[in-house]
Amino acid sequence: MTLWSRRSVLSTLAAAAASAAAFPAASQPGYPSRPVKMIVPWPPGGITDVTGRILAQRLGVELGQPTVVENRPGAAGTIGHAVAAQAEPDGYTVLLATNSTYAMAPHLFEKLPYDSSKAFAPVGLVIRSPQVFCCNPSLPVKTFAEFLPYVRARQPDGVVFESSGPGSSSHLAAELLMAMANFRMLHVPYRGGGPAVQALVSGEVACGFVDAVVALPIAEGGKIRMLGVSTAERLPLAADVPTIAESGVPGFESSTDVALMVPAGTPSAIVARLNAALLATLADDHVRALLTKQGAIISGGSPEQFAGYMVKENAKWGDVIRARGIRMQ
Repeated sequence: MTLWSRRSVLSTLAAAAASAAAFPAASQPGYPSRPVKMIVPWPPGGITDVTGRILAQRLGVELGQPTVVENRPGAAGTIGHAVAAQAEPDGYTVLLATNSTYAMAPHLFEKLPYDSSKAFAPVGLVIRSPQVFCCNPSLPVKTFAEFLPYVRARQPDGVVFESSGPGSSSHLAAELLMAMANFRMLHVPYRGGGPAVQALVSGEVACGFVDAVVALPIAEGGKIRMLGVSTAERLPLAADVPTIAESGVPGFESSTDVALMVPAGTPSAIVARLNAALLATLADDHVRALLTKQGAIISGGSPEQFAGYMVKENAKWGDVIRARGIRMQ
């Protein structure tokens, strides 16, 4: 997905506003006329929840009605998705989704309480949150390039990596890395990102992927060491840390992607209105500063662009999950 500068977002915003204006106002009179509920399918405190609360304040201004965050966590995000899928497609329920649920969960679970390919309509990609491959400082490596020979000499289970749970984005990023770099490690999953990071800090595990917003302050305190960034570009807030792709695994790319969706069947005029409000929100200087401080890469774009990106993400992670034989009950 092409990254969006402020100028690009503003340009697309103008087009979105024109598109929204092209629909007869009579088709959805006075939308929105009451508060809009934003379902966040993860617990408070994580990157999705923080992003949702930053967005909600400004979206409320752009829409002229409050946007209220409602956390509905559980089952790798699928509980919140099920709630959103069953909501009326009237624009008063929106879903802040992550790729771990819209691109990974359909391949991990034998059965979901909704049809992931038909239950939702895209509004737009919001941010991409880079992950950082980190290690405990006790490991005798300073860079990801040094980590590769270290781990290869100790496979298949001499190096233990953490994740925030089976099938989580941190788990699947590590599976993708092992497949592309041709090495093996032992997986120890935890119940959430907090316990996983604590295990990394304490030395209970050797390494693992951590969202940038979490990794940056802990690394500054010397409690973990950042070896490589998962995205194609380096982190602006840690420009001295190379990407994994430039450190011996060309083509590697993974991130936690946060997107805005609505229940399928939501009128196109409302989708256009929400997209215009989203782009205006992402163009706001205060919002951009808050999101950038979280280590996020601001995206944007049209519903059609996000739909194409979602197809590619589904194909990518479906291939990884099938090749690695990962299934969830």
